[in-house]
Amino acid sequence: MQADARTTAPRAAEREAADRVYFTLAALIGGVVSVYFLLVPVLDLNLAFHFYLMLWITMASAFNVAAGFSGYMPFGFVAFYGVGAFTTAILVKNLGFPVLVALPFSGAAGVVLGLLFAPTLRLSGIYFAIVSLALASICRLVITNMPEEITGGSFGLQLGSRAEPVLSFYVMMGVMLVALGSILWLSRSRLGKALRAVRDDAEAADMMGVNVTRVRLYGWLIAAVFPALCGGVEAWYTNVVDTETAFNTLITAKTVIYAVAGGLGTVTGPIVGSVVMVWLDELIWRQFPLLNLLILGVATVLLVLFLPRGLVGTLLRRRPQWRRYIP
Repeated sequence: MQADARTTAPRAAEREAADRVYFTLAALIGGVVSVYFLLVPVLDLNLAFHFYLMLWITMASAFNVAAGFSGYMPFGFVAFYGVGAFTTAILVKNLGFPVLVALPFSGAAGVVLGLLFAPTLRLSGIYFAIVSLALASICRLVITNMPEEITGGSFGLQLGSRAEPVLSFYVMMGVMLVALGSILWLSRSRLGKALRAVRDDAEAADMMGVNVTRVRLYGWLIAAVFPALCGGVEAWYTNVVDTETAFNTLITAKTVIYAVAGGLGTVTGPIVGSVVMVWLDELIWRQFPLLNLLILGVATVLLVLFLPRGLVGTLLRRRPQWRRYIP
């Protein structure tokens, strides 16, 4: 007993020290990032570029909860985004809600859709991915075939004179910070550890007393709420919503690429991946507008071939001792 106590105490102290470094680094990085984005409108930097950078960081981080923490690959991830966008647009345009009041309903719509999709969590691998993609197509068809006075038909909905780019920029920043804070908490919480245990071996986790169904559902709902909020804020930012753009599969494709490029399963991976790939996308688009998608696709293939664990994942594989400190 005394020998166990002598070995346990130093380990606990070591974990506490690592946690202090971990959260201090996270706070410092979060502070620097917050100040930078706060100054974007003040310094008259490219507002649209930074708005979509924050959007993709949020989307990739939320996807990371489903894929990196839970082990699901939701190819229909765009469904949450599209439903959130149309929820905001319908509430604002048809029911006269103030935009800031309508946005939380977008997140709630994402949660409701996540609950409706929850029975698919019993599937795994390619079966879950295919069903998820099919459900996203069904969502798009349902909204497309709704009465034109509700969803605007093929022309979509315009929010009129409610566009406020700077305010919507700061709201997007708030959504991003809440998402990153939630995922940072998740990475060190009991729920995060349970999600990883279920991802690695659901039967073993069940034998250890983990409620597999409940844990999967919690992770799934966290992953659903943030893309729905992104869709709602983006609808406000652009002032128009239609099914072609709100349910475009390219949204899922970019989310997957950005998250995988940084590395799934870490907090910083999707952030780094989004920053690098959005910047690369912007650079290629400016230099080679006609070959943008082709060059970006080649760059993605090379990245996956030579860094299959992503930028942060590869770094942590080569320096595993840094895993304690890098979120």
